[in-house]
Amino acid sequence: MNANLAAFFYLISGVLFILALRGLSHPTTSRQGNLFAPQLVAAFHSLVGLAAVLVAAAALYAPAAFGIGSPGDIHRASLIEMTLGVAIGAITFTGSLIAFAKLNGNMSGKPIMLPFRHLINIGLSALLLVLIVAFVLTGSIPLFWIITILSLVLGGLLIIPIGGADMPVVVSMLNSYSGWAAAGIGFTLGNTALIITGALVGSSGAILSYIMCKGMNRSFISVILGGFGGEVAGGPAGAVETRPV
Repeated sequence: MNANLAAFFYLISGVLFILALRGLSHPTTSRQGNLFAPQLVAAFHSLVGLAAVLVAAAALYAPAAFGIGSPGDIHRASLIEMTLGVAIGAITFTGSLIAFAKLNGNMSGKPIMLPFRHLINIGLSALLLVLIVAFVLTGSIPLFWIITILSLVLGGLLIIPIGGADMPVVVSMLNSYSGWAAAGIGFTLGNTALIITGALVGSSGAILSYIMCKGMNRSFISVILGGFGGEVAGGPAGAVETRPV
């Protein structure tokens, strides 16, 4: 893309961001565009995760265009940034899709308990770490896609055991994941703005999730491990399932 055109789009984005902040400053205008929240937020997070995966794939196949090496000879640091971005991004993508489906009523908001789910998640996480190390050492393209597929599966498995009433905390945590995925890709692209904004979104989302967990007397660690809401006893028979507004 032409440098002047890219600068123009950055300017337009900055103006729209300022207008959005201005709209949030007044109770009347702050409600505009929030008709489908929080499922809309979950959908946006899924797009951030998908973008991280696609950018990482583009950098893998055309590293010279990103200034990170040549095909088959990508810088080691760039491989680390790339694989972290694609793993977190893929987890965010499928996790956000599940969260959207539960919040929007396309999927039951009740926790879906798979047998041995914790062992499955631990096994997938361990395998993912091993494959990430192998990819960083070899730069193998098949390993990249295996990591992507495993991360997509893990993202879904982490979210399906969580009840619909607990989804706001999960959406906040997915917001944090999307920020870290963006920051990882920012390192790959050498984009300082993406690194800074990704780190801000990632840290603020994690802090907000922790505060919400404390307020709801939930374990913050269980959110990350995908057991949030899974161990809570069910309500009385005939109780109506609640959905966040």
